Amino acid sequence: MAIKTIAILGTGLIGASVGLALRSRGFTGSITGWDPNPNELHTAFRREAITVIADDPLAAAAEADLILLGGPVFTILEWLDRLAPILQDHQLVTDVGSVKGAICARARDKYNGPGQPGFLPGHPMAGKEVSGAENADAALFDGAVWLFTPWSQAEGGSPAARAWRAWVTKLGARIIDIDPERHDVLCAWISHLPQMVSTAMCALLEDEFAANADLLPIGGRALREMTRLGASPFSMWRDIAHTNSDAIERSLHALEQRLSHIRENLKTSELRDEFDRANRFRLGEPRKP
Repeated sequence: MAIKTIAILGTGLIGASVGLALRSRGFTGSITGWDPNPNELHTAFRREAITVIADDPLAAAAEADLILLGGPVFTILEWLDRLAPILQDHQLVTDVGSVKGAICARARDKYNGPGQPGFLPGHPMAGKEVSGAENADAALFDGAVWLFTPWSQAEGGSPAARAWRAWVTKLGARIIDIDPERHDVLCAWISHLPQMVSTAMCALLEDEFAANADLLPIGGRALREMTRLGASPFSMWRDIAHTNSDAIERSLHALEQRLSHIRENLKTSELRDEFDRANRFRLGEPRKP
């Protein structure tokens, strides 16, 4: 199946970057866009991430071969409910949400069954600490991993799903299929935990130094790298915290215990052992038996 028409519902950073990447890799079909924020929508159109501005997102979706759902997780959940009754079985819905368990659970009875539209849940592991179509980048997915979390063979192996997977590869991403629940546990550790750590560190420094303009230059590269994610918008992370709270809580609790261990061993050999473990992980060295 050739994908000739795409509707992007949510033309922020990721949605607009997908549009730009498709254009840069040779997609010549129609890309219709819609966003609740008119400024984001018109910015995406001005930057040619989309070719058509939709007045009615449901009508645009009904006419598309592929519907890509951007935006926060709660928004994606709402779209899944609204789109299921109006789409046909040859159409495919995919998303870019950062939590997959809740999204797959919502879609399970509405998609991928006889006479139902297809749904291929996805999560490109790419982004920036800034949001919006103005910051979209056609090269955002080059070298990135694009996770898919199909729960059935019909979901991952339909003609439309195979066509979208082919396009994701053309965008420069490497595809990995993973179980939805496993996805959420892994992302809690490798994506959500770093965000919460950076947010906590920035909030702590704000309380201690009240946005002192001299602090970042003094701290140098280390501080800039540790606090970069602190600029991320709450509007996106609120939904992630709500829908993956158990896994995030477990990772935060483990980190709290680790920090306590370091605090209690600042003058013992245990601190050296912690540095050794950290070095092995960062350098990719095999774990000792």
